[in-house]
Amino acid sequence: MRIHRFFVGTDLKLKKDFWLHDEAMLWQWNRVLRFHGGQEVILFDGVKTERLYKIENLKKTEAHLVMITEIEPSMPKKHIYLFWSLLKKDNNELILQKATELGVSTFVPLITDRTIKKDFNHERAKKVVIEASEQCGRFNIPSVREPMRLQTAIDDYKTKIQIYVCHKSDEKNQITSDKVGLIIGPEGGWSDAELAIFARENFTSISFSDFTL
Repeated sequence: MRIHRFFVGTDLKLKKDFWLHDEAMLWQWNRVLRFHGGQEVILFDGVKTERLYKIENLKKTEAHLVMITEIEPSMPKKHIYLFWSLLKKDNNELILQKATELGVSTFVPLITDRTIKKDFNHERAKKVVIEASEQCGRFNIPSVREPMRLQTAIDDYKTKIQIYVCHKSDEKNQITSDKVGLIIGPEGGWSDAELAIFARENFTSISFSDFTL
């Protein structure tokens, strides 16, 4: 049987033996997942601790948990910043979910010259990356910034990380740094003004395919 993982943050101290009183988590365990005494769960705080617990006793308002073993946290080897132009409909949630599973550490939504959708539910985005981390076995939770203009994002990060622009080209450049930023454009492509910005900043272009993704 698959063991469910739950992110608890730093407010809850993951002791070896304790009673859990988190209302939202208990509601999920009782009403959604139909847990019962004797089942095992994994709890992690995203900072230093991940442990396997046995649910000794489960009630509507509390659960008694006893630690079985420590778990070695699994984290991405590279620190990747993903800058992407906001997409239409629910595609932004797909970006957040799959990129979390692939190891992105920081998400920076962009408003570019050809961005159509400008609104962004920041609280929902944070929930999506937490759920994706729980599902994929990842220990650390990615951070999500509020949307910003392309030039603002470049000015904020260009001295901190090595930035690459995802742009279809004949160049076959490789990423070698362990701390990188990837800039991905809107569905309509980059404007001439934005391409001029990239040229002025001397950003390296990379291409994942011969086709437009």
